[in-house]
Amino acid sequence: MHTINLLIRLVEHHQIIAYIIIFLGLILEGEVIVISTGVLAHLGALNFYYALIFILLGSLSKTFIGYALGEFLYERYQHNRFFRYIQRRVYNVLPRFKTKPFWSIFISKFIIWANNIVILFSGYEKIDYKKFLKAEIFATIIWAPLLLSLGYLFSYTALNVSRDVWKFLAVVLVLFMIFILFDKLVSWLYELFEEFYNENS
Repeated sequence: MHTINLLIRLVEHHQIIAYIIIFLGLILEGEVIVISTGVLAHLGALNFYYALIFILLGSLSKTFIGYALGEFLYERYQHNRFFRYIQRRVYNVLPRFKTKPFWSIFISKFIIWANNIVILFSGYEKIDYKKFLKAEIFATIIWAPLLLSLGYLFSYTALNVSRDVWKFLAVVLVLFMIFILFDKLVSWLYELFEEFYNENS
């Protein structure tokens, strides 16, 4: 039976690769990478503060790259049907994106898989760059430690269930699925709130 020490040793022997994966992973994704990093930091396989630095650097890199890519896409594909569809989707979830971009960008950070699209769309819609950066940086400063701590909690809970590596990972996976469902519920309630707010404005 392989214990959790196998996973710890594996990551410890490839720490540089792990930090590079965290940085690059944050440019493409977010929640899975940060929560997994929190799990590994709790186990002692990664240094919490180094991990946080790489998370912040990766997240900020995505902010700059995503906005620039959004501007590029607007110049090349502003009449494309796909981007008009994305535009409708963003306005469905965040109807005040144009009038109150700061809060729309800030909130998108806490909706799973929404932030990547919102960052691109901010460049595409040419949202004021200073306001965009302020919202992204402020949200990231809260979001990163919050999800890292969630990874700590997942790891602590899984360790109390089993030290077998496969059972440990199974518990973490179940907890992550619960987190996704909870996040989807909260984002759905937020959409309802936005619809109610718009109807009464």
